[in-house]
Amino acid sequence: MLFDTHVHLNAEQFAEDREETIKRAFDAGVNYMVVVGFDRETIPLALEIAEQNETIYAAVGWHPVDAIDMTEEDLAWIEELSSHPKVVAIGEMGLDYHWDKSPKDIQKEVLRKQIRLAKKVRMPIIIHNREATEDIIQILKEEDAKEIGGVMHCYNDSVDFIQECLDMNFYISLGGPVTFKNAPLPKEVAKQVPLDRLLVETDAPFLAPHPNRGKRNEPAYVKLVAEKIAELREMDVEEISDITTKNGLKFFGING
Repeated sequence: MLFDTHVHLNAEQFAEDREETIKRAFDAGVNYMVVVGFDRETIPLALEIAEQNETIYAAVGWHPVDAIDMTEEDLAWIEELSSHPKVVAIGEMGLDYHWDKSPKDIQKEVLRKQIRLAKKVRMPIIIHNREATEDIIQILKEEDAKEIGGVMHCYNDSVDFIQECLDMNFYISLGGPVTFKNAPLPKEVAKQVPLDRLLVETDAPFLAPHPNRGKRNEPAYVKLVAEKIAELREMDVEEISDITTKNGLKFFGING
């Protein structure tokens, strides 16, 4: 049993074969998925997919790359959707300093607004971080995100920051990069994260794990992530799958 805690089945890359992709995931033992919506186009489809599949859930939020586009009406919309029975988290939100579409100050303000919203509706948050770790941790501390907790999605940073994340009631989620031959950081993280705070994901259609790197990712491939973590920790993959699934159910408040 596996739980892909972060997948974009609502992406255009799945427009032609979404149902087949979902079936492949279920056939591969991926019992649960969270489809993440992050703008005006992807949020409604995330909800639609979740409504159509009993063990697929949705998260709603605003991506930092598009922070400049978010309005107060969008924020109110996300708050309204937070009461939907299949919505289990607010996000993905965060900071992305790789792309320059949205100025850093706007990204930070949009992140703070979403954290405050999540605290208001009492839901955990999903954090997107690209080249912005120190600023993200500072904002999470200043906004007292520990109160609701969250997940560092597709964590690909130094082990030095793990404890600060754990102290704020956050989980660490690993995806395809942990399988990459030239990616030592996520491998070291996989060895050190406490098992009760570890999640797995694909971030599909992005970051396909080895040996599918460079191809379209899909939720069935989360098994490859679990297998690599099991290998690194010298554990059975069934045990890693069971632990990370239970962690996912607990984090998102799902009665599995």
